[in-house]
Amino acid sequence: MAVAPAIRTAEIIAVGSELLARQRIDTNSLFLAERLQELGIELRRKHVVGDHPAELRDTIADAIARVDLVITTGGLGPTDDDLTREAVAAVLGRRLAVDPEVLAIVAARFERRGVPMPSVNRRQAEVIEGARWLPNPNGTAPGQVVDTGDRLIVLLPGPPREMQPMFLASVVPVLAARASGRQVRRRTVRTTGFSESQVEEIAQPIYSRFAAGVVPIDTTVLASPGLVELHLSGAAEDVDALEGVLDRASAELVAALGDAVFTTDERSLEEVVGAELAARQLMIAAAESCTGGLLLQRLTDIPGSSAWVLGGVVAYANAVKVEALGVGEDTLAAHGAVSEAVARAMAEGVRRRLGADVGVGITGVAGPGGGSDEKPVGTVWIAVAAGDTHARRFLFPGDRQMIRQFAASAALNMVRRAIGAKVPAPDR
Repeated sequence: MAVAPAIRTAEIIAVGSELLARQRIDTNSLFLAERLQELGIELRRKHVVGDHPAELRDTIADAIARVDLVITTGGLGPTDDDLTREAVAAVLGRRLAVDPEVLAIVAARFERRGVPMPSVNRRQAEVIEGARWLPNPNGTAPGQVVDTGDRLIVLLPGPPREMQPMFLASVVPVLAARASGRQVRRRTVRTTGFSESQVEEIAQPIYSRFAAGVVPIDTTVLASPGLVELHLSGAAEDVDALEGVLDRASAELVAALGDAVFTTDERSLEEVVGAELAARQLMIAAAESCTGGLLLQRLTDIPGSSAWVLGGVVAYANAVKVEALGVGEDTLAAHGAVSEAVARAMAEGVRRRLGADVGVGITGVAGPGGGSDEKPVGTVWIAVAAGDTHARRFLFPGDRQMIRQFAASAALNMVRRAIGAKVPAPDR
């Protein structure tokens, strides 16, 4: 018996005009990309194609010509704009025929609901010649797997609650049996307080050396406001050797980047700070002006945050700074609301009035207006009162939302440093 060729490369085709709309995101491809990586299958491309027969056929044909595995999601419903079955059959030059067993299963689902099956749902029982249909316990659209000998085409339904269980139960075993034997492993190093270029300058000599090793490691640098992540990944048949190389690479990066690293276990900055506050039995309160409660929102998004969050004050107006936090009117008059003195007074005031162990004060110019030569848009003063009070001035780039996100991240990082949080060892 001939051995089926190994599956090494893949493309995903998400089908449906609704996915081209501004308010819809193709989350299926994100799920599939991660699962394929775990199987050691390299994802080469992702596509989103509307409900247009010619474009869909062309996309499928091009993908089949390039890679070992093509996965489609969506377009398996009963309506005229559900075109995936017909498009794949046309590209492969195969017939479509109603499978009596599939038809009985689809009809039974409607019978259990006490309604007759509409005639249009017969389309969902059409199976491509030579294909194996995949059961769908969560919907009426079965999947299909077509093996052409050197290519595998998998048709999956669009709704994630149907697609994900089907892929895990019916497709992963097939792919695992035909994967190349390589396994993928990953590490993540998350930093804050450094810009992307600063992280790159320090990290590039290290990760480029590991990229050229006997067991090569790929590194991707991802940046968002207040956060720069290093994603390390590799694929090898010798998993122990791969794990060892990833451990050494991440350890060198942590050592080189120092205190900028806040985690190697994929937790968010607020999760790290929250866990450290809880471990030290410390309660935090915040007085926020330009961030409008964003810092406390991020902290309280974490389940169980009542163990370390007391509350806070959104002190947008100067009157609130005076009345709710005890900021002196003379301090505001002498230094202005966006100043070190006011940030310190806000942090100390909210700590004192709420009885917190840690107080945070944030005041700044988020824009787009309100800046000056002395205090341009993006100027933010942050203070943390935890025993001593420390304050720092920042000048953040970007629009209003970016500046607010940068400020909340910087405040979290200052709290992290003030309470002495340590970076854990790289996690497997």
